[in-house]
Amino acid sequence: MDLTAIVVLLLVLLVLIILARMSVRIVRQYEQGVLFRLGRVAGVRMPGLRFIIPVVDRLHLVSLRIVTMPIQSQGIITQDNVSVDISAVAYYRIVDAVKSVVAIENVAAAINQIAQTTLRKVVGRHSLDQTLSETERINSDIREILDALTFAWGVEVTLVELKDIQLPDGMKRAMARQAEAEREKRAKIIAAEGESIAAAALGDASDTMMAHPLALQLRNLQSLVEIAVDKNSTVVFPAPLMSTIGELSAFLARENQAAQAHNAGAASATPIKAA
Repeated sequence: MDLTAIVVLLLVLLVLIILARMSVRIVRQYEQGVLFRLGRVAGVRMPGLRFIIPVVDRLHLVSLRIVTMPIQSQGIITQDNVSVDISAVAYYRIVDAVKSVVAIENVAAAINQIAQTTLRKVVGRHSLDQTLSETERINSDIREILDALTFAWGVEVTLVELKDIQLPDGMKRAMARQAEAEREKRAKIIAAEGESIAAAALGDASDTMMAHPLALQLRNLQSLVEIAVDKNSTVVFPAPLMSTIGELSAFLARENQAAQAHNAGAASATPIKAA
């Protein structure tokens, strides 16, 4: 063989190796391959080792994994004319590889743009209080709208979450004052309820003491014991205690007089024996 034949043989071998390399494709487990043959969709290739016709076929790999897409902060005016900045995050995955390639040019950029506009539209229909307290419903509304819009692209939106809500400084101060006023209102209501319950309990106690006068005296003595615990040098006697002590003294005096009269009567009634 002359030199020319050797060179031609080497070139043919090189071309065959290149064509063999171009005909082998590996589709990973989390991917699907959309096969285009002469510009037309020829089918979907599942994970594994796949062979294509060089130059004629082109295999476009599509990832089926869930994609985390941050939605950048949007300046939104709520229904009650309050300007807020809201950012969110969306999770989506491709469920139809052919639609995601054929129906739209750049599915990730399209979902990002439609998510921003949907976020502004949904939040703009709610007041500030609803935006802060009903985030679950807002998340669900945004996800349902995005899922309906992206269905034609072969995409399923699995989750949307509001990530951060930035309020103006003036609104933050107003909300802080409102929260403080709410706390003061609850504290006053609780204190009033406590006073009402205490008054009812005191009324029941006064009824019991009226039925049992000695109960008041025992309570006063208990108060003296509590005062004595603090080692005070001054003891203050309540006015009801002084009147009770006076009544007790009068009662004891009457009892003594009655006992003396009884003893005198008993002595006079005793007969005297004759000597």
